[in-house]
Amino acid sequence: QVQLVESGGGSVQDGGSLRLSCAVSGDTQCIAAMAWHRQVPGQERELVAAIRGGRTTYIEAFAKGRFTISTDNVKHVVYLQMNNLKPDYTATYYCRALGASDYSWRYWGQGTLVTVSS
Repeated sequence: QVQLVESGGGSVQDGGSLRLSCAVSGDTQCIAAMAWHRQVPGQERELVAAIRGGRTTYIEAFAKGRFTISTDNVKHVVYLQMNNLKPDYTATYYCRALGASDYSWRYWGQGTLVTVSS
């Protein structure tokens, strides 16, 4: 089993920055990749960024140039640095882990709310 705990959400002004953290514990050997997703109320969850092997990263088009995903493999923490935030980035952000056995996003955190005001 894997446990994911997000932190770092909050309220910022238009143009502000936040860094989200996801603390990973449990059987980390069964994780193939990590990612951040987000969900706006009334909409489906969508991928924001992913990282594999601590180096290979993927950033969705809407986040390129603003967001960076990284890991601290010693502390077992995944970060999402978000810069130049805009009000339409307001959402609950979730940390997810891809299971190595079946390559499904089987592990979820509880989410952390990011609110960007104009």
